[in-house]
Amino acid sequence: MATDDVLTEWTEHLATRFGLDPRLVPVEEVLDMAADVAHGVVRPAAPLSAFIAGLAAGRNGGTARDIADAVAAVVREVDTWTPA
Repeated sequence: MATDDVLTEWTEHLATRFGLDPRLVPVEEVLDMAADVAHGVVRPAAPLSAFIAGLAAGRNGGTARDIADAVAAVVREVDTWTPA
């Protein structure tokens, strides 16, 4: 099975398991965000950033717009963040 097929199947499985609409999962945007974080901050920050973006989106309502806003906010932070 191709990677894209497995990723789609896993995403649908996991979203359904938690009672979420799989169509609300912006796979490409989340993967792009994770890549930006991994390269712009540090690799282990990528999954943590995705988790935080998900929490923020859920806390703000969990709509497609809330998800997109949270992902975009993380990317903006990567672009402006400098370590202490």
